[in-house]
Amino acid sequence: MTKPYVKQDIQNGIATIEFFHPAHNSLPGDILAKLANAITTAGEDNAVKVIVLKSGGARTFCAGASFKELMTINDAETGKVFFSGFANVINAMRKCPKFIIGRIQGKTVGGGVGIASATDYCMASKFASIKLSELNIGIGPFVVGPAIERKIGLTGMSQIAIDANTFYSAEWAQAKGLFAQVYESTEALDEAVKVFAENLCTYNPEAMTEMKKIMWEGTEHWDTLLAERAVISGRLVLSDFTKETLKRFK
Repeated sequence: MTKPYVKQDIQNGIATIEFFHPAHNSLPGDILAKLANAITTAGEDNAVKVIVLKSGGARTFCAGASFKELMTINDAETGKVFFSGFANVINAMRKCPKFIIGRIQGKTVGGGVGIASATDYCMASKFASIKLSELNIGIGPFVVGPAIERKIGLTGMSQIAIDANTFYSAEWAQAKGLFAQVYESTEALDEAVKVFAENLCTYNPEAMTEMKKIMWEGTEHWDTLLAERAVISGRLVLSDFTKETLKRFK
């Protein structure tokens, strides 16, 4: 696999949405837009009862924002538009009337932690360590922060945001509530996700929709909140500190 993609497959009521990028599943703006659209479309499809969100490849679930694209941002508006891509994905996930199962097979960084946090039920392999690295490059997890805080609390989110050099284990993430289950291998994870999704398909769809509404109560202001956070990130990415730091990744 060398070309980025977002693809969707629907079988027996389960919509599997998969994204991929050869740079460790990093997320440029076009992939973020396609991902948000795929989630919205699956949520509107009456043939879909549950959604599984996954990434391609074996080692990394998501490396977060595309550094290559961050390097091209030269004005605040472009920065806001880029970071709004993460806001759009998270808002699409919270508004989606179907349960979204996260399948996290490997390391997850930055925006990827936010996407994992926005799933309704997250299952991982023991290789799925997490890190919020944004402070390292002079910005912060502003857009994805509300989703992460909602899932693991302010204390947990603050810990990994401030300790931006450290990968925290899948077991740590499970103890904090991000991962519901952690499996010894990707094969075991995939089997568990399959069984769990199939079981959800036997539930009353209306009951699941009403349950999701309740679980996401109190986030109705996120359209505005995450847009405001995107402005902050879009401004900070223009700082001399961030520009100089990003040059190291060329």
